[in-house]
Amino acid sequence: MAEKNTIARPYAEAVFELAREANALDSWSDALALAGALTADGQVADFLANPVLSEEEQLKFVTGLVAGAADGRPGLLGGSDRRGTNFLKLLIENDRIDVLPEIAEHFEALKAEIENVVDVTVTSATALDDAQKEAIASALRKRLGRQIRLETELNEDLIGGAVIRAGDVVIDGSLRARLEGLANALTA
Repeated sequence: MAEKNTIARPYAEAVFELAREANALDSWSDALALAGALTADGQVADFLANPVLSEEEQLKFVTGLVAGAADGRPGLLGGSDRRGTNFLKLLIENDRIDVLPEIAEHFEALKAEIENVVDVTVTSATALDDAQKEAIASALRKRLGRQIRLETELNEDLIGGAVIRAGDVVIDGSLRARLEGLANALTA
């Protein structure tokens, strides 16, 4: 995984600059997310890895797949946009189509940074109501100085409390972590 991230980073940075210059961050973001999700599928990845397929056949397959998944809407990577097709062609020629999910991930991180937004995942033992979500988002906005995109997940193993992941910051306020800490303190 680390190797794929290393390979993906320069591609993501290059396509990000292209998208920013064209004032098309959102459309590239959508296109990369869709293409990344499609190429991450095991059957698609196996098909694309078939050495019998020519680069042209791979390109035709990927652009057709993306265009089909976009429900006929014109898209950057599955439509008539030359830049999108050239990007996919470059990935195929360099045998890098398998890193498209990581490229999409890096692109999103670059986009979030320029938009001053951080994605936050709050994992809790019970469902959070809207007031709790807003209180967490407000506190994180103050602490991080950025806009917050909040997602929630349930994990009953936490027993109570929550674990907050915001970029590289992890705040573990779960009851499970506190009990483990207490157990470690008692056995030390």
